[in-house]
Amino acid sequence: MVEQFRVGVITGTHGLKGEVKVLPTTDDPERFLDLEEVVISGRKDRVETRIRSVRFFKKYVLVCFEGMDRIEDVQHLKGAEILIDREDALPLEEGEYFIPDLIGLKVRTLEGEEIGTLTDVLETGANDVFVVSREGDKDLLLPRIDQCVRKIDLEGGFVEVFLMPGLTDL
Repeated sequence: MVEQFRVGVITGTHGLKGEVKVLPTTDDPERFLDLEEVVISGRKDRVETRIRSVRFFKKYVLVCFEGMDRIEDVQHLKGAEILIDREDALPLEEGEYFIPDLIGLKVRTLEGEEIGTLTDVLETGANDVFVVSREGDKDLLLPRIDQCVRKIDLEGGFVEVFLMPGLTDL
């Protein structure tokens, strides 16, 4: 299982005093208000740091990090990811899963026939869609609804699905 989760991506600087614009990749951008320590993961380095302040501007979260008080301290962070440890993630409700934990699971039918590997989860608003890569065939898109996705077993490493008629024809 993944030990760190991305909660945002730094898209640029804001002002001259070390503030960065973060595009949140979490379901709840307000969660930045409760974060204290994060990891900034860029192309060349990973830095553990503390958050000094958080505020919101349009679709962005504006963040200041301790020890980074000038624009020159944060300019190189553009494109870096903000990561948190698993234990700092919001608690899940029953039947909820972290998307990174699902990626790589084998997908099989109720009869036990393996049909592929879960390679992505598309968040559509109505319901999530599982992208299943199949060897020698095009990807299969499965709606994350109870009629289709019957069981998710992280320990067993599989997702069990019912292939509704016509689903493989799309």
